[in-house]
This record gives sequence, structure tokens and C-alpha cells, in this order.
Amino acid sequence: MSVQDRIHERLAATFAPVHLELENESHSHSVPPNSETHFRVVLVSDAFSGKRPVARHQAVYAALAEELAGPVHALALHTYDPAEWRERQGESPASPACLGGSKAEGGAV
Repeated sequence: MSVQDRIHERLAATFAPVHLELENESHSHSVPPNSETHFRVVLVSDAFSGKRPVARHQAVYAALAEELAGPVHALALHTYDPAEWRERQGESPASPACLGGSKAEGGAV
């Protein structure tokens, strides 16, 4: 099973999302071809109602602890409760462009 599939499966099982988008953005970073290291997540769940963004992110990190300890280097998280998602009309921010570089060069990856 791919890393992306495992992430999707864990998020779906943990949060019973109303909406879930999972995009592998690794190709936009300084990593080998076909990497699964950088992901963008849009997650809409009743589980986030009444929770601050940091608590939402901590819940996602807990659900993906195994992936974050291994192959996943970065997650761009956009977490909403259903009312917030309706207010946003189904729109979430795009990820910023990679600044390039590599660990060896001291740049962002």
C-alpha cells in the first residue's frame, strides 16, 4: 500500500470526514522522482467542531504518527468543521511554492 493510501485510510477511519482531499506534493520539492514525502491535506470533520486549529493539527499528527516518524517529511494541513467549510464555500488555501534547495545546501525541502 502506498504512503498516500495509508494516510487516506487512517484519516478516513479516525475522523469520518465530510470532505477529505489528499494531494502528494512531493514532485514540487527537492526529492527523488515518485517520492511520497510532502502532502497537502484538506480535512473536514465534525470531530473538529469547537476545537482550535492547534488541537486539530495535533489530532491529525497523532493519527499519522507512524507516517510522520518515517517517510512523511511535511504536511500542509487545512482542517475545518462542516460549518467553516460551508462558509469557505469549499475553498482551501493552496500550498506555497517550494523555495528549492536541499539539506546539503541549507535550503528548504
